Amino acid sequence: MFGLFGRGTVRDLMPEEVAEGLTAGTILLIDVREPKETAHERIPGALLAPLSQFDPVDLPDPQGRTVVFTCASGVRSIKAAEIAQAGGLAYDAHLAGGIKAWKAAGLPVET
Repeated sequence: MFGLFGRGTVRDLMPEEVAEGLTAGTILLIDVREPKETAHERIPGALLAPLSQFDPVDLPDPQGRTVVFTCASGVRSIKAAEIAQAGGLAYDAHLAGGIKAWKAAGLPVET
């Protein structure tokens, strides 16, 4: 999928792919929703990096894992990936459909 903002290409990962990667320890999931959203519900194991304050230099070292961004529906996660790419990072994946797709797939959230 081509990003909305024209900078780079962002890969769509399906909820099941992300869940498998989290379980296997091969994915670092970064939620770019705002704290009031993540306080309501979030994907277990996701790190918080709100898009309103997003700076790719503040992201933790993925230690060999694939960085995958997520949000509510997939729009902000694409933007985060594009910002990271513009900052010179090879982070090109997001959870297609965000937490909405995650829940629709029957995967767990924590509150």
